[in-house]
Amino acid sequence: MTERALGHSGLSIRPFVLGGNVFGMTADRAASFAILDRFVEQGGGMIDTADVYSAWVPGHKGGESETMMGAWLKESGAREHIMVATKVGMMPGGLKPDSIRAAVQGSLDRLGVDVIDLYFAHKDDPDVPLDEVLGAFGELIDAGTVRSIGASNYSAERLAEALRVADAKGLPRFTAMQPELNLLDRDQYEGALQQLCIDEGLGVVTYFSLASGYLSGKYRGAGDLGKSPRGARAKPYMEGKGPSVLAVMDRIAGETGASLSQIALAWVAAQPGVTAPIASATSVEQLDDILASEDLALTGDQLAALTEAGA
Repeated sequence: MTERALGHSGLSIRPFVLGGNVFGMTADRAASFAILDRFVEQGGGMIDTADVYSAWVPGHKGGESETMMGAWLKESGAREHIMVATKVGMMPGGLKPDSIRAAVQGSLDRLGVDVIDLYFAHKDDPDVPLDEVLGAFGELIDAGTVRSIGASNYSAERLAEALRVADAKGLPRFTAMQPELNLLDRDQYEGALQQLCIDEGLGVVTYFSLASGYLSGKYRGAGDLGKSPRGARAKPYMEGKGPSVLAVMDRIAGETGASLSQIALAWVAAQPGVTAPIASATSVEQLDDILASEDLALTGDQLAALTEAGA
């Protein structure tokens, strides 16, 4: 599988990133380890997680995903085969420099690694000057605990300002962006942010690439929502353009023999500026299915039909 350069980060990845949000949440230790083992066996490259995963679950406090990944890394000895991306900024303290310093150490300890390959600001923190945020990240890069930095959930305006501040003050630049993007949720990325990422050479890895599972075709009606603990998040997609998009996907599935998940991820991977979509799996079978999206090349007509259906 041909790798793609992740902007100017110095990293190259396959056009698929494994989402770690389910580890320690909807995937227990046995399932998590099996998925991660399979990912490495299949030559997978990058796993994406965050310190906040999964603080929203009753009884959780955040860090559960990183802890699960750390336990697997220790048992499997697979660190040399994968790259780890994690995030800071959603927990109390936001992106204050002291919070970043404390958060990165917590992530390193939970993951059991010496360096984080890609460290994201999980969301913009308008209460902290950008030079202070970038300065704190710069300390981590200088210390060798972080290889490269990225931004997630930044507007085009704030990302552009962060890049200007970095250049003006000799601070490290964000080299990657993580926006929401799927066939039904395109406003955050398409337009100004997409063009900025292309112009500035940022790598782009997208989250919610399967629209909370709706684009897998698993949730066709209200009676399907109970198929997963996260099924309720797919309900809004059942109205509006959702059914029309699924209809086009069903047609293309008939033409290609691909699953709907593969089609949805292949569409994202084909969008200008995108390096790779992120998607998670709760079973080895599900992982095998979504990994196969890397080998699916949709035709220009198929891509255009999908784009039009979700516009």
